[in-house]
Amino acid sequence: MSIYQRILVPIDGSETARRGLDEAIRIARVDGGTLRLFHVIDDLSFALAMDAYAGQPGDWLSSMREGGARLLNDAKSSAAAAGVKAEAVLHEGVNARLADAVAAEAASWPADLVVLGTHGRRGVGRLLLGSGAESVLRSASIPVLVVRSQAPAAPQEKQGSKPLAA
Repeated sequence: MSIYQRILVPIDGSETARRGLDEAIRIARVDGGTLRLFHVIDDLSFALAMDAYAGQPGDWLSSMREGGARLLNDAKSSAAAAGVKAEAVLHEGVNARLADAVAAEAASWPADLVVLGTHGRRGVGRLLLGSGAESVLRSASIPVLVVRSQAPAAPQEKQGSKPLAA
């Protein structure tokens, strides 16, 4: 039995979250683990929804819940297709940070590992946009696997230069 039997996977519908989910599915498949798929509707989600649905009739909160449920169901289907057990949790947390919600869920379930995707931004981009993955890393009391959005490009050899000897 592996040490990673209970894997928490925060998802938000982004490509980076999808890469994190794919990696979590691979780990759970090899180790016979279970995934807990976790989607958070937080302050930022509310703010974005209010902006996106401004001037439109209807219940935007219901739309956010339906969208979250759809994300979770799609992720659960992906896990099932790979033969991995998964359950889904939709969390609403006004006045709560994403990292706090993830840490609370990891503790209450209890998870052995958190797997999430990241854009891997650095410098000003990270300062301006914040880093959900970094916040989760700082607040987690269990191991966190951060999956980058894409593999870094390999350095190109200068034309005419010789490769370094090993």
